Amino acid sequence: MRVKLSQFDFDLPKSLIAKYPSHNRDEARLMVVHRDTGKIEHKVFKDVLDYFDEDDVFVFNNTKVFPARMYGKKEKTGANIEVFLLRELNKEMRLWDVLVDPARKIRVGNKLYFTDDDDNDILVAEVVDNTTSRGRTIRFLFDGTDDEFREQLAILGNTPLPKYIDRPVEESDRERYQTLYAKEEGAVAAPTAGLHFSRELLKRLEIKGIDFAEVTLHVGLGTFRSIDVEDLSKHKMDAEYFKITQGAADIVNKGLTNKRRVCAVGTTSVRTIESAISAESLLKTAEGWTNKFIYPPYEFSIPNALITNFHVPRSSLLIMICAFAGYDLVMKAYKEAVKEGYKFYSYGDAMLIL
Repeated sequence: MRVKLSQFDFDLPKSLIAKYPSHNRDEARLMVVHRDTGKIEHKVFKDVLDYFDEDDVFVFNNTKVFPARMYGKKEKTGANIEVFLLRELNKEMRLWDVLVDPARKIRVGNKLYFTDDDDNDILVAEVVDNTTSRGRTIRFLFDGTDDEFREQLAILGNTPLPKYIDRPVEESDRERYQTLYAKEEGAVAAPTAGLHFSRELLKRLEIKGIDFAEVTLHVGLGTFRSIDVEDLSKHKMDAEYFKITQGAADIVNKGLTNKRRVCAVGTTSVRTIESAISAESLLKTAEGWTNKFIYPPYEFSIPNALITNFHVPRSSLLIMICAFAGYDLVMKAYKEAVKEGYKFYSYGDAMLIL
C-alpha cells in the first residue's frame, strides 16, 4: 500500500504552539498512549516514573546544541546578514557549511563581519563557495586556538530556537533549549523529548534501577524540513552524524535479551538505534551518517516504548510516530491533544507510547 503525505495532515490552532517551556522541566503535560488497548491517559511528565521498572532501559540522545544563529554585516555595504551554522566541515581550516539570509546579497569572495555588543569586530568570515540557493561555505579568518575560536562563537552565537517560536531569544533559552545530559556538541536543534527530564526525575529513575544508554545524533535542520512529495517512498532525508558506543549497545541489548522495556527518548534516538541493527536484531556499535526515514509500514527492532513531543502536521516526525503506534491510534491521540489544549512543538508537552 502506498502511503501518502496528505494522510498526515490535521488542523493545529496556532494558539497551541508553545512559545515557552513549562515552568519546571518535569511538569509539562504527558499523554500516555497504550498500543495494546488503545487507552489514552492524561498525566504530568514526572509520572513517567510509574510506567517503568528495574532493568528497563531509557535511550537518550546526548547531542548538545551550539549557538548556531549569528548576525553579521556584509563588507562595504554594511547590510545585515543572518548566518546559520549547520556543521563544521574542516576544523583546521575553520570551514563551515551555513545558510545565509538574505542569500541574494552574499556571493563568493564576500567578507562578513561579526561584532560583539560593543560593536567590536570579533570574527571575520569569507564566503568560499555556493552550495544551494541559501547555502554557502564560509571560512572564518581567525588565528587563535580552537578553544579561543569556540569561545568567540559562543559569545556571538544565539540559541537556534526554531522560527515558529515567534519571539526573540531570551537568556533563559540557553539553558532550557538544552537537555541536562547534553555532552557531544554538534546539534543545531534540541532533541526536544529530552527537555522534560529534570535532575530530580533522572535521579529517581536511577534509584528505581532503570538503566540509561546514551547515543549521539547531531540533529540538523533536515529533520524539520518539509516533505514535498506525496509518495513517501520518494522522500529523502538529509544525512546526520550519529555514534553508538559498545557501552550503549551492551545496555540496550541486555534490556532486549531480558525482555525489558527499551524506551527511546525522542525520534532522534529512534533513528539512531534503528540505523545500527545486527543480524540478530540487536543494537551494534556504529559511527557515521544516517539518512534513515521511517514511515508506515515499518517493523521496529529496538525500541518498544517511546517518549516524544507533539509534532507538526505532514512532518517526518509525525509520520515516524504513526509507524510506531499505528496511524489510527496516533491520529486519534492528536485529535484529543488538540481538544484538550496540549502544547505542540519544541517547547510543548509530551507523549509516552507503550
